[in-house]
Amino acid sequence: MSAVPALLDTALSLAAHAVPVLPLRAGKVPFGNCPGCTGNACGGRPNMKSAGPCRCPGVCHAWAAATTDRRVLTSPPWVSAWRRAVTVAYHPGGAGLTVVDLDNAAAVAWARETLPATHTVPTTRGEHWIYQGVMRSANAVRSGVDVKSLMQYARWLGSGTGRMTVLPDAVRALVVKEDTIPGREGVVSSLSPPWDRSTATGCRHTERFVRTGLERGLILVRARTESGAGSQAFGVARFLAAQHAQCPGPCGLEAIGEEIVAAAVLVGVPEPYARRAVTNGFETAPERAA
Repeated sequence: MSAVPALLDTALSLAAHAVPVLPLRAGKVPFGNCPGCTGNACGGRPNMKSAGPCRCPGVCHAWAAATTDRRVLTSPPWVSAWRRAVTVAYHPGGAGLTVVDLDNAAAVAWARETLPATHTVPTTRGEHWIYQGVMRSANAVRSGVDVKSLMQYARWLGSGTGRMTVLPDAVRALVVKEDTIPGREGVVSSLSPPWDRSTATGCRHTERFVRTGLERGLILVRARTESGAGSQAFGVARFLAAQHAQCPGPCGLEAIGEEIVAAAVLVGVPEPYARRAVTNGFETAPERAA
């Protein structure tokens, strides 16, 4: 019982900073589904691969149960889980992050030679390298390396050190084969490469300007955990497109749109609706100069 307040305090602190959290039981794995959710009989959570109707108050559906809602985290079913929990986990994609999980010294050495430096958290056997941005998750992308972002959880191991950088192409390339596999309806099946100058050759803005505006917009969308995420996605898309009204183009708005769609899907908006909202936002913004 003495460990429960510390775990819950940690979870509430993370949730207050818009990081969705969940408890892990012995073995450092999620709690199993309740009888009503076993085998996804309930249809699954709205933010899973198939947008389902489940609103179970329990800690069901693993990473998809992660939440920032204080009322849920302190509710009787969750308090019961916290009493049996051994650690806190979080959903990186729900916080707009990607974790490169380096499981041994060789993997860490590879990352130091290959990937851009970023925020780093020590683990039992290696390190977590955390980048700003989301992508598909994949295990064993190379020896000792997992990528955790959308539809996966990561253990909370402390605040770490170093400045967080934007998710680089080098990390996205690790799962490029999986990103090309068509997904089922209701999931963002393939995220475009991040916005960069190579495709946005007609944009008059700096990469820092574009990324800063996009990240602020994504935070607004992800904050709509109860309702209004679709409308927020529309507003963000319209605002960002308007910033490029005087650019000769192309400006790479497709890549920006994919990230807005992903953020909306993560908080429960069905993908078709999220895509319509973003498309409408782009189309109703002031037209670019010819």
